[in-house]
Amino acid sequence: MAKKKLVIKATAGADAPERCSQAFTAAAVAVASGAEVSLFLTGESTWYALPGRAAEFELPHAAPLPDLIGGITAGGGVITVCSQCAARRGIEEKDLIEGARIAGMQVFVSEIMADGVQALVY
Repeated sequence: MAKKKLVIKATAGADAPERCSQAFTAAAVAVASGAEVSLFLTGESTWYALPGRAAEFELPHAAPLPDLIGGITAGGGVITVCSQCAARRGIEEKDLIEGARIAGMQVFVSEIMADGVQALVY
């Protein structure tokens, strides 16, 4: 039986911390549950693909973002930063944490259009 695939698009960062935390939490839980996970970061969430930035995120009663990111990448999840969002923020591939990449919206669309994929947007 093939692994289930989940594609999660995070559209918020510190500007909407609960929504941001939910996206990272869902991705980490899905990886831990054995799903194939792709976390696509857009808007203000793109900052959390930079070293040290996730440690600055605070939300009471939520798992720490660095722990969630570690669980995602250690479990084989893929973290993608939107290319336009990265460009607007001066973020380059060399700036990213290990396990993250920059790719365009065509990657997101191709991932969510595949058979058997569930997509969530936060």
